[in-house]
Amino acid sequence: MTTPHTATTPAEDDGGADQPGGHRPGGGRVEGGREAGRHDAGGREAGGREADREAGGPARGHVPGGAGPERLPLNTFAIGFGLAGLAEVWTNAAPALGLPRAVPQAFWAIAAIAWCWLIVAHAVRGARSSTSLAQQLHHPAQGSLASLAPVTAMLLAGDLATYSLGAGRAFFLLALLVSTVFAAWRLASWFEGQLNFESMHPGYLLPTVAPGLVGASSAAGVGFRGLAWALFGVGIFFTVIMTAILVLRLAFHAPLADPLLPTTAILVAPPAVAGIAWFALNGRVVDAVAEATAGVGVLLVLVQVAMLPRYRRLHFSLGFWSFTFPFAAAVAWTEEWLEIEAMPGRRVATGVLAVLMTAFIAAIAVESLRLVTRRPGR
Repeated sequence: MTTPHTATTPAEDDGGADQPGGHRPGGGRVEGGREAGRHDAGGREAGGREADREAGGPARGHVPGGAGPERLPLNTFAIGFGLAGLAEVWTNAAPALGLPRAVPQAFWAIAAIAWCWLIVAHAVRGARSSTSLAQQLHHPAQGSLASLAPVTAMLLAGDLATYSLGAGRAFFLLALLVSTVFAAWRLASWFEGQLNFESMHPGYLLPTVAPGLVGASSAAGVGFRGLAWALFGVGIFFTVIMTAILVLRLAFHAPLADPLLPTTAILVAPPAVAGIAWFALNGRVVDAVAEATAGVGVLLVLVQVAMLPRYRRLHFSLGFWSFTFPFAAAVAWTEEWLEIEAMPGRRVATGVLAVLMTAFIAAIAVESLRLVTRRPGR
């Protein structure tokens, strides 16, 4: 199978923005005024130039100079995450549609295979690459996306627990440990005061918000209710803080580079996943908290609708997988809401939503295969 990878690596880019502290590899620190001048004059320079190179299409073989193959981009972990979200859609749809358990389990199996393949592919390619994992994790466009690997594992652990509670719990705790260590390390690096505001994008929600809210739902599913409430608190806390910061970045600074624009869809995920977690923790009851969360979710979905003209102008890239989990989470939450409220026509609505979500992700998967198998120069 052909593995997806990007056109350049963090090590190759010559901009100081590649280093979180504003350092050039092997050089001195870039002065704040000169760096800010580059951002003001260059428009998207810090948050865009490396994104144009890093988040777009597949790589063309080896790093110049024969230094070895390039590392796979961390945004490929969104593939497994999106497929797990689709499996959740069908898990919620199955009771309403009267489907056998084998149907959602088929989607969980696809998600698990994709996740395992990506872990192995990253490890194999990374072992032969001249770019270190540390360099990739420090990269302003890619680094935060590494959290998708353990967060996807949390979702898979929840399904595994339906077969073996002990195995599911153990896998969940391992994923939580990795997520927690990564989140703490990521926050500590940000707290050095050297984070480039222009480089931020909605993927910066992932290291803290995703483990908190996804972890809360998964922890409740495997029977760790106290831990689930703790994770829910972490997720809500960082949702408020990080969303406010990102709204300021998106509203008052240079537009995101085109390859990073799909990450704007990630803003839809926190209210949707928080709503799912709230139902898991507080019982399947539509109360004031659920309604307030729904209000935020609906507004952010409408923002995505308003952004459709901008999305239509984009060239396809692997970054389009950023759309998949947020929209799948919104659909899964809607399905659960329809079932709880016993709304008329919920069976038809659930079926339509599940089919449309499947078609959407399938289209992205097909385009991704075309992209990564395309020969250089075509």
